[in-house]
Amino acid sequence: MDDHDPASGCLHEKKKLPAAFTWEVRANNRSYHLQFKKKFAFCLTKNKYAGNAIKTAKYNILTFLPLNLYEQFHRMANVYFVFVILLQTIPEISTLPWYTLLFPLSCLLTIRALRDLIDDIGRHQSDRNINSRPCEILSGKREFRQGEAQLRALFPLLSKADMLLLCSSEPSSLCYVETADIDGETNLKFRQALPVTHRELTSEGSVAAFDGEVTCEEPNSRMHSFTGTLQWRGETYALDSERILLRGCKLRNTDFCYGLVIYAGFDSKIMRNCGKIKRKKTKLDRMMDRLVIIIFLVLLAMSLCLAIASGFWAKTFQEKHTYLSALYKHTAPAKQAFFSFWGFAILLSIIIPMSMYITFEFIYLVNSFFINWDLEMYYAVKDIPAKARSTSLNDQLGQIEYIFSDKTGTLTQNIMSFKKCCINGTVYGNFCCQINQMWIDARMGFSLPKPCSSSTGQLVYQAASPDEEALVLAARDLGYVFLSRTQDTITISELGVKRTYKVLAMLDFNSDRKRMSVLVRDPQGTIRLYTKGADTVILARLRSRGPSETFTERALDRFAEETLRTLCLASKVVSEAEYCEWSRRHQEASILLQDRAWQMDSLYEEMEQNLELLGVTAIEDKLQDGVPETIQLLKLGNIKVWVLTGDKQETAMNIGYACKLLTDDMEILEEKEVSSTPPCLWESPWAPSLWGGHGRRPQPRVLSPKDKILHTGEVLMKEEGWLWQWLPCRGATDSQEQGSLVEKAFVDLATSCQAVICCRVTPKQKALIVQLVKKHKKATTLAIGDGANDVNMIKTADIGVGISGLEGMQAVQCSDYALAQFSYLQRLLLVHGRWAYLRICKFLRYFFYKTFAGLMAQVWFAFHSGFTAQPLYEGWFLALYNVFYTAHPVLSVGLLEQDVSAKKSLEFPELYAIGQQDELFNYRIFGVTLLHGVSTSLASFYIAFWAFKDCVGSKVVGDYESFSVTVATSALLSVLVEVSTGLPFPTLIPGARVGDGWNMVVLEAADASQNALTDPYILLVVLLSLVVNTVPSLTVRSYHAITGRHSIQQVRAPGRRMCLQLAPVWGWQGGCWCWGG
Repeated sequence: MDDHDPASGCLHEKKKLPAAFTWEVRANNRSYHLQFKKKFAFCLTKNKYAGNAIKTAKYNILTFLPLNLYEQFHRMANVYFVFVILLQTIPEISTLPWYTLLFPLSCLLTIRALRDLIDDIGRHQSDRNINSRPCEILSGKREFRQGEAQLRALFPLLSKADMLLLCSSEPSSLCYVETADIDGETNLKFRQALPVTHRELTSEGSVAAFDGEVTCEEPNSRMHSFTGTLQWRGETYALDSERILLRGCKLRNTDFCYGLVIYAGFDSKIMRNCGKIKRKKTKLDRMMDRLVIIIFLVLLAMSLCLAIASGFWAKTFQEKHTYLSALYKHTAPAKQAFFSFWGFAILLSIIIPMSMYITFEFIYLVNSFFINWDLEMYYAVKDIPAKARSTSLNDQLGQIEYIFSDKTGTLTQNIMSFKKCCINGTVYGNFCCQINQMWIDARMGFSLPKPCSSSTGQLVYQAASPDEEALVLAARDLGYVFLSRTQDTITISELGVKRTYKVLAMLDFNSDRKRMSVLVRDPQGTIRLYTKGADTVILARLRSRGPSETFTERALDRFAEETLRTLCLASKVVSEAEYCEWSRRHQEASILLQDRAWQMDSLYEEMEQNLELLGVTAIEDKLQDGVPETIQLLKLGNIKVWVLTGDKQETAMNIGYACKLLTDDMEILEEKEVSSTPPCLWESPWAPSLWGGHGRRPQPRVLSPKDKILHTGEVLMKEEGWLWQWLPCRGATDSQEQGSLVEKAFVDLATSCQAVICCRVTPKQKALIVQLVKKHKKATTLAIGDGANDVNMIKTADIGVGISGLEGMQAVQCSDYALAQFSYLQRLLLVHGRWAYLRICKFLRYFFYKTFAGLMAQVWFAFHSGFTAQPLYEGWFLALYNVFYTAHPVLSVGLLEQDVSAKKSLEFPELYAIGQQDELFNYRIFGVTLLHGVSTSLASFYIAFWAFKDCVGSKVVGDYESFSVTVATSALLSVLVEVSTGLPFPTLIPGARVGDGWNMVVLEAADASQNALTDPYILLVVLLSLVVNTVPSLTVRSYHAITGRHSIQQVRAPGRRMCLQLAPVWGWQGGCWCWGG
């Protein structure tokens, strides 16, 4: 593969030899291609030239069960539960029946497996639909590989592989394609066959007999480049990307075309840009895995301590009661301690409740339904609702720190209209009043041909880009009508006069040149060069500068302030001798395999000199509704928005201003300015200094939050500039170390700025930029896009959002959430994301609290039962405590909890910061929750123990079962009251919860003891425990509320203040809000 291929995994690369052009495709020669093999695993080999079938699904019938179980047992909790179940099968140490954990674990694994199966069935259906798309193969085979067949693509079907266009039904073998599934752009682009294949391949039989040989670069992920040659009948012809139809493009305005397959299946460029499906885990998921390990280690430590105490107690007991020595002659203290250790390990295993994970899945599922049912995110124009395609990432929506967005089709509608222009020093904008005067000046300005096509009846233009279509339409309205185009001619009606221009050469656009040109011979025989491009490159190549050029530059600045896309137009007359010499060198350079691009660029640069400025155009690219407002809200929510686009820098900058990502008070840092600043001169890694200006004495300055940086994809690939020159300053010698330093330097610089726009980046580079931020900043990322070129970025980010609409469905199919408009992102994050994070965090705190409060009494009971690992509670009570007795309150929290309304969440986006800072659930909060639960269990146990120390009550209730019921009732009611009073729900609901819990305990008491809960003394003991457990926390809450020493987030806005009382770290104060002047 090409060493400069972005798929190589880094954004920085040293100069290496050019790619080896070893990919040979011979038309209709199956045996030739089958002889080539390549290794793919150990000593196994497979065919070098792949088939065209693709597979994106993770499982099949044979691999589903083992692979899914392998993935599920990457969760530490599942491994722990299996370990405990194995211990429970050993009779000597088992204190609980083995089925008490096996059944819920089986349910949990089954639920998750079914969810994964449903998701993968959808991927199988998508693969089946793609692989079964109809295609005509002239060779007659059902399946094809590279070079084995000529495909006949029919309108409006998609191209099935990357293929060389041989001929088409259109004049001069032009072929119009739509690339919405590839890059999200709905405008049509044209491809053209070689003149020799257009002339010779005039029938289906001649196409079937085609025997040419293509030599080109190995399969790679570069979507917009291709270099190769065609050898046929002793001649060599140059091939580039204009001759290639990529997989996924749709045929438009063309009845049919024939092509030779170059790359098929996973070798195609679009598939090379699609990353692997990876299982995404939220920050809370990863934290839960670590907490399970911590709890397990604590549990083992507690079991060890209790087991040692059991051994000492057994030894003391045997020495004190020698008359019972016959009962202990086969049980040594060490053996007793060994069995007690495993007994306590099983008994305390319920501290990590499996029901929590089952409830987790249910809460995630219901919260996903809330997203699907939200009418505020329903796009009625196209009948597209929001869709949560993943059900396990909702809480991470409330913790996003960086958003990486595509531009075309994501921020914009890709609908452009011509607004203004400047010709000969005059600005035209109000066409109704100035149309006549503009006609006089427009002849020269709009003589620039633009690619298009026409349909029967009314003339319809299909340009290679939306802005070119807008220019051609504006020219048509002014009387300069583009009529037709062949392979080497363009016909235009100029104010009613039909004129035909002969096309001599096309000087293509690329991100380095930032311009494109066309050489034509007009009807009078004069050769003219017409050039359009960015103002920075056109103005630098003018022959001279006069008052008109000076005024045009001022007009450019004015258009930029109005966030309009600008292009400069220029031309020059070329002599016949100059053209002949240049054409000869151009032909020689076009058939080179090595350094072809460099040679062609040098020839283009030579021709595009001494230009005469014609004018400037200004075009408006319409944004989607609500994009500027959405970006402003996201920025107020402390979310940084980066735009990653394949467009040129000027276009991206204009869109940045239009959508309010960039503002006038920001200072722009362009690639050339940043590249001139050596980071070894930075003042610190977190406050880099940049040299201001060029040709002046360097003045260091520190990046401010109002800086913005514009970087192109090419600078990330080059060795020039500070990214490589500064490495000796840091002592970097190893290439891997150099790469890491360059990556960190780029990320540190970019994250120091408020806004970042990366231009001319490939799909693979988009994913690599996301990966760099995740790697060096440990940040939670979200990627949003609409085209197949965004798929890799969407898969790489922690959250992937696909925009569904006219731009194809590949991004949606690979996304975690699907939206119809970019503006819906504000509600997805600021409302549903924040609510989901709040609900999950409170659910975890409540669940851990009630688990510790109710079940830690087993430990205290061990101190009074000889450390024998005897259970305090009945086995069925332990099994139902989390599943049934206390499930309703925490489930209500996980499903319905809201601290503020959706309206207030959008009005005050600053509230979103609590999720980014992990304020609602972290190790400190877990520790406080643990202490709170332990204190509740201590009070419940020892108050009952004190009451039962002697035979007590009117009915002389003092037995073990009555004691167990009393402790269980005290702990259960304390948990229900504590959880319920911390919620901002109506008082009837907490009362109902407590009543339900009391009824459950009464049902338990009917089996355990008929007398315990009917004795007034026992009821007073329960009431005392309830008061001791709840009054302190209520007192602390009241004190914090009165003194204001609770966790308050103040959101300030002009003229008003809003104070939101959030959950304090020690407990659960939530939900109330107030605001005033």
